[in-house]
Amino acid sequence: MARIDLKQIAHSYEAKPRGDEDYALKRFDHVWQDGGAYALLGPSGCGKTTLLNVISGLLAPSQGRVLFDDRDVTELTPERRNIAQVFQFPVIYDTMTVYDNLAFPLRNRKMPENEVRARVHEVAEMLELSADLGRRARGLAADAKQRISMGRGLVRQDVAAILFDEPLTTIDPHLKWRLRRKLKQVHERYRLTLVYVTHDQNEALTFADQVVVMNEGRVLQMGTPQELFEKPSHTFVGYFIGSPGMNFLACDLVGEGARVAGHEIRLPPGIAERARAHAGPYEIGVRPEFLRLNRGGGDNALPVTVVDVENLGNFQMAAVRLDGRTVYVKLPEGAEVPAEQGSLDLPPEWTRLYADGRLVE
Repeated sequence: MARIDLKQIAHSYEAKPRGDEDYALKRFDHVWQDGGAYALLGPSGCGKTTLLNVISGLLAPSQGRVLFDDRDVTELTPERRNIAQVFQFPVIYDTMTVYDNLAFPLRNRKMPENEVRARVHEVAEMLELSADLGRRARGLAADAKQRISMGRGLVRQDVAAILFDEPLTTIDPHLKWRLRRKLKQVHERYRLTLVYVTHDQNEALTFADQVVVMNEGRVLQMGTPQELFEKPSHTFVGYFIGSPGMNFLACDLVGEGARVAGHEIRLPPGIAERARAHAGPYEIGVRPEFLRLNRGGGDNALPVTVVDVENLGNFQMAAVRLDGRTVYVKLPEGAEVPAEQGSLDLPPEWTRLYADGRLVE
């Protein structure tokens, strides 16, 4: 496996890019550690696959360098980078058996047949393919074919990294969790460097140790799932992570707090002062999970009107109106909800302040 350094990487599909708007991938630096499990997360067209192809060597970046363990591989082909890549649709040999499909990358590298046999059986067992080893791939279901494709990437132990480009898109929803869990087990067992592209936050947050959130060609934040949830560094990250995402409300700074819809609220100590060093506009952000909806007011509460309550089994989701904006509040199952008028308590420790979309810390 390898440590991957991306230095001043940027890419444009235009022959002569004139500005940032012509770049599918804006300039950035990143370091991905040897043995880490990373996910590239963002909406369609945000640059995830472009970045993955730059790492793999399928695409030469317009600017910058790619290093594997401090070796410059920017001009090298995928084969010379020693990369394994699993694509959205299965890449397998339909006329071969499952065994021969898994063995092919090893035989191609002249590995002794007894070692091939041991490795194939080990990977087949991990991916629940042992019973199908003698069958031709053509007759298998789509999820089994994708497991074969994944296995062809995982069977080699000498690769610098294994890259997954939305590998579960064609898989039935009830099978996705099981395959994600298999990948997680493989990573925990072998500590492979894995990079996983997806637009599905559940896939990213349950698979990766570190998630890279992208939008419009920019890397907005890289962090653990907990960091992305509790301290999103950009309003887009707060909006994109969570279901529903973070609530955002316009505000003005007043003393050590903020004014929201004509009412003053407290902020964590020192945040308002630090925010004044940044240009606005200013917004506060609070997750639905951290808000409290009460009948009476509190010392950090805003008056709201309850417009809808949805029972979602083990919790309730309330929609309230505040100064013309809808705010979502996640409540415990069976919690009493005000009939119409209520107050929204904002715990200062969970209230984030953003200046021009960026978190103030």
